[in-house]
Amino acid sequence: MAGRIDAILAEKKIELPKASTPAAAYVPFVKTGNLVVVAGQVTVWNGEWKFIGKVGADFTIEQGQEAARLCGLNMIAHLRNACDGDLDRVTRVVRLGGFVNAGPDFHDHPKVINGASELMMDIWGDAGKHARAAVGCSSLPFNVAVEIDGIFEVA
Repeated sequence: MAGRIDAILAEKKIELPKASTPAAAYVPFVKTGNLVVVAGQVTVWNGEWKFIGKVGADFTIEQGQEAARLCGLNMIAHLRNACDGDLDRVTRVVRLGGFVNAGPDFHDHPKVINGASELMMDIWGDAGKHARAAVGCSSLPFNVAVEIDGIFEVA
């Protein structure tokens, strides 16, 4: 039976990808107490690599936002698994950590990571408002444009 968050996803026509498998020696999420920590998610859609390159050189800010949104969708796919399929258990998006693959002259990292932040607020409303970091990197794994991790409070 679809819950409140599943209804919001359907209403907003938001499709979640299949949760990816880890690319190295880590697990996709850890549950501790009432928190779920989701490992860094990159720009993969159901096994297909997207947004390979640097924001500001290969991609515009708007494309970077799309890449960040894709990372957010991947986080939510893992979060759904962590919550045994019930995203209604998420009571708060606590923090997102955003990493943007960009050159030294790019300074709009916060605008890029807004792609994931706005997704969280679109889905969870006020409970989707979160603390955040948005930083630039000279490179990211697999040369993806964006990587984002997150901490979520669950019931």
